[in-house]
Amino acid sequence: MNSEQPIIVGLDIGTTKIAVIAGRKNEYGKLEILGFGKANSNGVKHGQVLNIDETIKAIRTALDNCFASNPDLDISEVYVGIAGHHIKSLQTRGDIVRQRTDEEITQREIDQLIDDQYKTYIPAGDQIIDVIPQEFTVDNFQNIPNPIGYGGVKIGANFHIITGDKNAIRNINRSVEKSGLRTKDLVLQPLASSSAVMGQEDVEAGVAIVDIGGGTTDLAVFYEGILKHTAVIPFAGENITNDIKTGLGVLKTQAEQMKVQFGSALANEAKANAYITIPGLRGMPAKEISVKNLANIIQARMSEIMDFVTYHLKQVGLDNKALNGGIILTGGGSQLKHLIQLTEYVTGLNARIGYPNEHLAGGHIEELSKPTYSTCIGLILKGYDDYEHNRKEFDKDFRKVDVPEGLKKAAEEEMPEPVIDVITADKVRNRKGLSNFWGKFKDGIIDLFKEEEDKHL
Repeated sequence: MNSEQPIIVGLDIGTTKIAVIAGRKNEYGKLEILGFGKANSNGVKHGQVLNIDETIKAIRTALDNCFASNPDLDISEVYVGIAGHHIKSLQTRGDIVRQRTDEEITQREIDQLIDDQYKTYIPAGDQIIDVIPQEFTVDNFQNIPNPIGYGGVKIGANFHIITGDKNAIRNINRSVEKSGLRTKDLVLQPLASSSAVMGQEDVEAGVAIVDIGGGTTDLAVFYEGILKHTAVIPFAGENITNDIKTGLGVLKTQAEQMKVQFGSALANEAKANAYITIPGLRGMPAKEISVKNLANIIQARMSEIMDFVTYHLKQVGLDNKALNGGIILTGGGSQLKHLIQLTEYVTGLNARIGYPNEHLAGGHIEELSKPTYSTCIGLILKGYDDYEHNRKEFDKDFRKVDVPEGLKKAAEEEMPEPVIDVITADKVRNRKGLSNFWGKFKDGIIDLFKEEEDKHL
C-alpha cells in the first residue's frame, strides 16, 4: 500500500441511493477501495435535495455502513456530486496580457486566467460550480491543449462554465455539513462519471457519456480531447418506474422489481407469450401482466431520453457519426436489457456500457464494478486530479489502512433467487381458477411477489 497518497472519499447523493466510497491510489496508479457504504435515499427528487433532514439521515447511514466495512477509516472531507435540472452551462472566452514576456508560461498564469472567469456575469440566483478550460491560444497559435512552457505576449482560452441554483447548492452543502462532513469540492455528476468510465483514447476519438441515474440522466460530450458540452436531462429510472406503476396499476415497489428483473428497452425483443404474476392485495385476485406490455412502457420513456441526447448532440454539431467513440452508457439505468440496441437505433451512434473498473485495482467485490457506482468512483478520481495538480491542500494520511477482507472478491458469490413468477400464455389458458392464492410475507418487498403453488379447482 502506498501510504504517501491521501485517502479520498466520494459522496454520491442520488435520487434512489446515497453511496460513500473511500479510495487510495496504489503504486501502479490504480484505485484501491478502502471503504464502501450505501443507503436508500428519501430526501432527493430529480437530483435535488428537497428534504434536508431525510438526506442527512441517509448520508449518516451510508457513512456508518462505510465505517462498518473498514473501522480504520477516518472521514472528514468528501467530494460531492451535483446534478438536477437547475444545472446550466455556457461558453466564454478569456485573455490576459503577460507581464513577463521573456519567461515561459507557468501554471500560475493559467490559474489566474481560470480565476478571472469566476467573475463572468450569470443570472441572479445562480452560482458558478466549475470553470473548465477547453483549447488555449498563445499569440497567433491556436488549439493548444496545454500552454505551459510556451512563450508569448498574450494567452487566452475558451471556457466551459457550469452553473447551478444557489439554493440547490446550499441544500447539498447543509446536508453534508450536518452529517459531520466538509465538502472539499462540488463536482458535476456527468464529469465524475466520465472520468470513471473512459480512457484517454475515448476522449480523443470523441464520445458522449450518458449516465442514467434514478432522478436525472446526465450527459457529457468530449470531442478532440476537449469537453464540448454538458447537460442534465430531467428524466431517468424513477420516471420509468412511475410509468410502469401507472400504466400497469401496480405498487411502486412491484414496478421497480419488474423493471429490474424482466424489463427490456425493446418491445420487439420481449416474449409475446410470457406473463408476470403479481399477487392481489388484501384478497383481490392476482394480476397477469404481459412482459411485452412492460417492455412497451419502458421503451417509450427510454426513447424519449435518447431523443433528448440526440437533441443535445445536434446543438453542438456532433450528431451524424462525428463521435467515433460513440455513446458510453453508465449509471444504474444502463443495466436495462437491450438498451444498447435502442440507443444505437435512436441516435445512430455505436453504444456500449461503461463500467467504473477502468481505473480500479483488481480483486475488489463485483458490486463496485456496477455502472451504478460510476459517479462515486469518478468523484475520488476528481480528487486525485486536484491532488496531482496541487489545486487543493490535502492531508497526507500516513496511517496504515488496508483493503478490508469484506471488499475483496470472494471465490464464489451466490446468485439471488428470482422473486417474480413468469408464466407462459399456455399456462394462463389452462388455469380454470385461482383459489387459495396469497403472498407469503417474510422480508419486505420480496414477499409481495412470492405465492403458494396454485391449486386447481
